[in-house]
Amino acid sequence: MKLIVVTSPEFLPDEAHVLSELFAHGLDRLHLRKPTASESQLGELLGDLPPDCRARISLHDGFSLQKAYGLGGVHLNGRNPLPPTGFDGLVSRSCHSLDEVRKWRSHCDYLFLSPIFDSISKEGYMARFSPEELEFAARDGLIDRRVIALGGVSADRIDAVRRLGFGGVAVLGDLWGRYHAPADLPRLLRHFDTLRRATLR
Repeated sequence: MKLIVVTSPEFLPDEAHVLSELFAHGLDRLHLRKPTASESQLGELLGDLPPDCRARISLHDGFSLQKAYGLGGVHLNGRNPLPPTGFDGLVSRSCHSLDEVRKWRSHCDYLFLSPIFDSISKEGYMARFSPEELEFAARDGLIDRRVIALGGVSADRIDAVRRLGFGGVAVLGDLWGRYHAPADLPRLLRHFDTLRRATLR
């Protein structure tokens, strides 16, 4: 299974170093999502990351930065519904219903479907699908390796996500809730390793 990390929406202390360490620990893909940040703030963060990581980064905003930094992916959503003209990297999209998955699956390399479980990072953001709905969608071929589970994903839920037929998980609150200061980095990396092992089973 794929393991995707979505950044905290807010900037974190020493964040470029933390992200660099996650890549060094085997992170396959990072989604840079900071919806209130300016392009200059995003560019500053990107500039502090090792150049060899850039192909493994997908942008949610500030798409002009993709070309400037040679980033490997863009993520489409309500704010940014189309990829940059001429873009030939990975294209992903947020979906919040099975109908959206059906609509966009042939237009993207992979899709986020959320929320699968009650959100860890967004209070009151509850699971949108019953296990029966997801099982039926998997049997119907709608959920497959190109659909990534997002929302409330934690290490102890990855096996359930795998059984439902998803091709991977995207984590946010379960990881970043453990990091508040640079001293928390070892704890965050230990938990990332736990997540990564769970996806490799």
